[in-house]
Amino acid sequence: MSQAFTQLHLGLGSFHRAHQAVYLQHLRDLGDTAWELAGGNIRPDAEAVIEALIEQDGRYTLETVTPQGARNYKEIGSIKRVVRWDAELSGLTAIAVEPTTRIISFTVTEAGYYLDALDQLDKSYPDLVSDLSGETCCTLYGALARLLEARRVAAAGPVTLMNCDNLRSNGDRFAKGFKQFLELQGKSELLAWVNAHTSSPNSMVDRITPRPTPEVIERVRAASTGVEDKAALSAEAFIQWVVEDHFIAGRPAWEKVGVELVEDVLPYEEAKIRLLNATHSCIAWAGTLAGYSYIHEGTLDSEIRQFAFDYVTEDVLPCLQPCPLNLEEYRDVVLDRFSNPNIKDTNARVAMDGYSKVPGFILPTIRDRLDRNESINAVALLPALFLEFLRRERLGEVPYQYQDQLMEPGTAEAILNAVDPVSAFCSDRLLFNDLAGDERIVAAVRAAYVRAQTFAERRKAA
Repeated sequence: MSQAFTQLHLGLGSFHRAHQAVYLQHLRDLGDTAWELAGGNIRPDAEAVIEALIEQDGRYTLETVTPQGARNYKEIGSIKRVVRWDAELSGLTAIAVEPTTRIISFTVTEAGYYLDALDQLDKSYPDLVSDLSGETCCTLYGALARLLEARRVAAAGPVTLMNCDNLRSNGDRFAKGFKQFLELQGKSELLAWVNAHTSSPNSMVDRITPRPTPEVIERVRAASTGVEDKAALSAEAFIQWVVEDHFIAGRPAWEKVGVELVEDVLPYEEAKIRLLNATHSCIAWAGTLAGYSYIHEGTLDSEIRQFAFDYVTEDVLPCLQPCPLNLEEYRDVVLDRFSNPNIKDTNARVAMDGYSKVPGFILPTIRDRLDRNESINAVALLPALFLEFLRRERLGEVPYQYQDQLMEPGTAEAILNAVDPVSAFCSDRLLFNDLAGDERIVAAVRAAYVRAQTFAERRKAA
């Protein structure tokens, strides 16, 4: 039997294991074993999970749960090699240089691309600067530069670089950032090789996957007659993957197991980012202000649900027509998914990285509405909720530590201590890009901020 082809995944976290690994497992269940997964992390993250996966030969149990509470358990065995982290990324490099490795995929946060509004690398971030100097390889760009240089030297052949995250036009924008990185490093030979021997398809991925909890491991133990699975995780039953069929060195037959292979992913991507991702953030910020811990609690709150419903219905849907999706139905399905009380997705997880989410998920709708000379009253509530969330967090009224990879230390204090906090907030170029300071945005967010503060005060007093 010939050796299987390999998809090497960087960022072996919960989402990858609940999404791409599942699709490949379904293929293997059909008897198609032409591909297998290998993976590891480019930073020393989640080392306990990595060790558990190594101990279990890459196998783990995925629990899925429907909004009605029906739970299903499936063993996933498509990850055949799990790599421990080391500063030189030697384990990942060894797999990257194998000729049978035909896809290198990755899952990072939006902030992990270090791109500004014009898709230029923002060299104000120490991690990026350190990687550019060659001292480290802890960013996606630094890691791939190291892996692909080794592959080029080994003459191992072309490889697809595949994003599996929420960055809009993720393949195109990653490629721009990565090629800028190589130019800044002066790696002209590697840049020429990348141009000739790689492709970067855009994709849209979707499955709510909360951080695993001890309760998941206990349920898996009970469902599997007492076997302890330290790498077990849980996700919603819903799953979707739309990817452009632009693979330079072959791919698994994903279309056999429900993956949508398309020529242009943009309409699906825009619908998901604006209807799901932005709505998710809205509910997380509002839910936190209302004293809730979980996404489903906020979604089941009629007032918060109405915030999200109005944002989509009034301001998003008119911007996205025509669309191959039934957007009204998609909106309702999203809200039903968020209402699932069995997922227990935390506000803390979804609320993080507002400085990536406002420009990435929310600003496009603001821009479209303004370009059409239409109201932004509904969408303006989302950044207003984020501003009030930041204010409450600085007052110690948020019951978790807020994490934001792009927000500089002291930024929130400077905004909130300004003579006019709303104007200062709306003038932040990281949040509003070239529309920073636009009087129409300031006016709409100012009115929405009154609503956000009134809502927060009322809920605090309740």
